[in-house]
Amino acid sequence: MPAALLTPILPLPIPGVRLRPWRPTDAPALANYANDRAIWQNLRDTFPHPYTTEDSRYFLALVADSQRDVHLAIEVAGEAVGNIGVHFKSDIRRRSAEIGYWLARDYWGRGLATAAVRTLSDYVLRNFDVCRLFAVVFEPNYASARVLEKAGYELEGRLRKSILKDGQMLDSRLYALIKEE
Repeated sequence: MPAALLTPILPLPIPGVRLRPWRPTDAPALANYANDRAIWQNLRDTFPHPYTTEDSRYFLALVADSQRDVHLAIEVAGEAVGNIGVHFKSDIRRRSAEIGYWLARDYWGRGLATAAVRTLSDYVLRNFDVCRLFAVVFEPNYASARVLEKAGYELEGRLRKSILKDGQMLDSRLYALIKEE
C-alpha cells in the first residue's frame, strides 16, 4: 500500500491551470465535459456514455472515499475540465502504478494533458514507493500516445487485439516511465 495519501494541489507550468482534489461542487462541470463520445471512446467501459450528473455525483463520492489511489481534477481558471489519476497496484506489482487521464475537448492541443501527466508522474515518483508508472492507450488514440511520449514515457509494446470497445477489437499500446534507482 502506498504511503499515506495527501490530497495535493499541484500547479502546472501553464498560468491558471492546476491539479487539485475533486469537490462535490464539480458535479455539473464534470457531467458537462465528460459527456462527450470522443472522450468515452478512449476510456474503459466503466466510464459511462452518456455521462449524467448522477454519474458525476457517483464518481465524486467514490474518489472522496478512496484511501488508496490519487484522483485529481484538472482545473483551468477555477473550473474542473478533466481528470487525472494514479491507481497503485498490489502484491508482486506493488511498486507499479497505472496513470490515466482525460481532458475536455475544448482544451485539447494546448499542452495541458502533457503538463498534467508530467507533473503528477513526478509527484508520485518522488512521494511514493513506486518505481514504475504505466499507461495503456487504445490504438486509434495517437494524441494520448503523444502526450505520454512528451511526458517522458516510453513505448514498451503493442498488445494486439487486447481491447473490445464499441463493438471493435482494437490493439493497445503500453507506455511506461521508470524511476532509475
